[in-house]
Amino acid sequence: MSKSSVFSRPKLVVKKILARAQNEGDGAVVRRSIGRPELQNLDPFLMLDEFSVSSPAGFPDHPHRGFETVTYMLQGAFTHQDFAGHKGTIRTGDVQWMTAGRGIVHSEMPAGPGTHKGLQLWINLSSKDKMIEPRYQELLQENIRKVEKDGVSVTIIAGEAMGVKSQVFTRTPTMYLDFTLKQASEHHQPIPESWNSFVYIMEGDGVFGSSDSTPIPAHHCLVLGPGEGLSVWNKSSKPLRFVLIGGQPINEPVAQYGPFVMNTKSEIMQAYQDYQLGKNGFERARHWNSK
Repeated sequence: MSKSSVFSRPKLVVKKILARAQNEGDGAVVRRSIGRPELQNLDPFLMLDEFSVSSPAGFPDHPHRGFETVTYMLQGAFTHQDFAGHKGTIRTGDVQWMTAGRGIVHSEMPAGPGTHKGLQLWINLSSKDKMIEPRYQELLQENIRKVEKDGVSVTIIAGEAMGVKSQVFTRTPTMYLDFTLKQASEHHQPIPESWNSFVYIMEGDGVFGSSDSTPIPAHHCLVLGPGEGLSVWNKSSKPLRFVLIGGQPINEPVAQYGPFVMNTKSEIMQAYQDYQLGKNGFERARHWNSK
């Protein structure tokens, strides 16, 4: 195991946040890391939740406008349905990449008994894309590319790792990599210089940035500073699993009111009014309820 990073300017951890469990939706438990007072957003990312839901709890009918939601199932299954008649179930290892655009109303509920767990990431859209038509990319686990080498395995949801690229289209340029490092393994992942990036640890303890830094345990979000890429070491006796997420900053004002994310307060008021009155993308909201 090498002592140092392969990068001349490795990205170091500049902020560390423990995502504590809180109640959300209808009886769901979430650990929110981005989208809380200590880290309101990390351009272009607006929120990251690690969720745990058992039926009949879930996320009943609710609207979105102006951004994307990416749901990655870690355990169990979630059924999604929206007011445009779109319905589908994502299971362990599947991803739903939803572009809400000008407006969507949907529900996200557990499919079947037991505990259902996953990550939901909110990615902002630039002002030119906020009012586009909604669209979905549904990625089944068997179609998401994976690579394994020297004790490191990675699932490439978006972006590129170990020479393998994801097929997903990201309107806001994004990388989303799910790594597992076996004991005594290490990995050095390039990240575009201009992008903001962070790590969220799901299992185990990891050493991030420099090999002499203190190991950091699960449920921590680590904001990375400038540099060429991230170096990580697993010096513990258990596997280390984390997601590395990065994106090109949009560099526009963010105005947010719950599930509406726009550039100005007046656009937020317009979104709320459109939703209440059922217009400008929310026409179907008035007469729709999930089944």
